[in-house]
Amino acid sequence: MRAKLIAARQALPDRLERAVQLQGVLRVWLVGRREQTIGGYWPIKGEFDPLPALYRWSEAGEGRRIGLPVVDRESGSLRFHVWYPGCPTELDAYDIPKPKDTEVFEPQMLLLPCVGYGPGGVRLGYGGGFYDRTIMALRPRPYTVGLCYSNGFLPMLRSEPEDLPLDALLTDDGVSWQRDA
Repeated sequence: MRAKLIAARQALPDRLERAVQLQGVLRVWLVGRREQTIGGYWPIKGEFDPLPALYRWSEAGEGRRIGLPVVDRESGSLRFHVWYPGCPTELDAYDIPKPKDTEVFEPQMLLLPCVGYGPGGVRLGYGGGFYDRTIMALRPRPYTVGLCYSNGFLPMLRSEPEDLPLDALLTDDGVSWQRDA
């Protein structure tokens, strides 16, 4: 199922238009948030790129920081290193760019890429468990936001007992789901 969803996402004829819409959704949604540190991700395999919206968010307030994940091989979890446009990067073990020689911090919010999603904000990731292990290790637990194109909706997707629930899920159609405060 993951392979089919990734292939479908990469083949979207209107992916650019969807990305523009989701950029707008994310930028507007971030306006009212109080978090000062956000962990994002470097987009791969046709994923939505949150970095332009995050950069605009960071410019709008003093002390706001963006981080990108770096895999901690010992724990199988992620550490977040400060990122900014033009930041020196290097490839990680998965050939994904990561910040080079920047400060590590614990994000108050995490933006998570979704391969697919289901009702109630259920997230389908790549299956490696990196984000689940990371979220479980962080104290306090960061606010988690899934990002996905609306074509990734799977109406029959249900969470497994070990899956951590998202706090919100945004798509190119808007806020798909958000946990009650």
